[in-house]
Amino acid sequence: MPRGGAHFSSEELAQVLSHYDIGVIHQAKPLNAGSRRAPKIVIASERGEFLLKRRPKGEDNLYHVAFAHAIQAHLSETDFPLAPLVTASDQKNTILYLNNHIYELFEFVTGSRYDGSAEATADAGLHLANFHRYLTDFAKKWKPPGTSFHDSSIVRIHLKTAGTKKMAHPDKKLQKTAEILMTLYNDSSVRVSELGFDSWPRQIVHGDWHPGNMLFSNHKLTAVLDFDSVKIASPVTDLANGMLQFSIVGNRPNPADWPDYFDQAKLVQFLNSYRRVIELDQSKLTSLLDLMIETMIAESILPVAATGFFGNLSGLEFLKMIQRKADWLNNNRDTIIHAITS
Repeated sequence: MPRGGAHFSSEELAQVLSHYDIGVIHQAKPLNAGSRRAPKIVIASERGEFLLKRRPKGEDNLYHVAFAHAIQAHLSETDFPLAPLVTASDQKNTILYLNNHIYELFEFVTGSRYDGSAEATADAGLHLANFHRYLTDFAKKWKPPGTSFHDSSIVRIHLKTAGTKKMAHPDKKLQKTAEILMTLYNDSSVRVSELGFDSWPRQIVHGDWHPGNMLFSNHKLTAVLDFDSVKIASPVTDLANGMLQFSIVGNRPNPADWPDYFDQAKLVQFLNSYRRVIELDQSKLTSLLDLMIETMIAESILPVAATGFFGNLSGLEFLKMIQRKADWLNNNRDTIIHAITS
């Protein structure tokens, strides 16, 4: 049994797998990756290797999961890299709903994690563009979530909450840092809105395009693993988030030790590869730096305001690092926008 978090009981596993026609089971091994509330287990059977996932109870509804599965089914008809879903043999559906739980079974895809190379960075940008291209006019009948991190009242509520008496452990320093981030967030939101954001077309976006959701082989993207955040929004929000995720410099144990700067070469490599497929006008290109600031603040403040931490990291130190990085982007605005728009 894996330490901590949710897991599969042997009885549950046997019951779930009885709904799939994958032959005799040889081995079942827990996979400790992603959310600890969503247990995953690798199944080796006579018909191959598979990955079984149980979604956190109450986190998803069937409608949203069905929407995500419809997207994956559509993408499976293209050359887009993903892990194929397996249909439950008795329900004729890729969603198995059993005992108030939602289960998904995927064909297991091998690959390695993002290695930071220019080739892998560019390929990730190219496939994000393909994702948007393949889904431009998809599924008009669906009505998925339509919110984004841009100009978000939810983000502002969390920024106002962080460090205050509304939290279990108020912290004046955390509150002050959140107030600074509020100013940075508002300034970027205004600039993006003035560029015409509200008039830009909306479509299906991935919502969480980052290296942790991908597998690579020989610097090429072999599988996008997570479609849980798909929604309707402007594609530039996906693009800005991808540029952020592939260019941010960090990953040291203490966020106080993370440098202020971004890897500008990767930022441009990701964007230029995207632009090989999808053209962007000057206003959208100019918006990307501020959208990066918005998404960086939005992603960091939500967990910190709720728990005081970002994962297992100090919420205060993490937000102070986000402030430094936002300041760096603003202080180097002219140079970065010139690189983006040229």
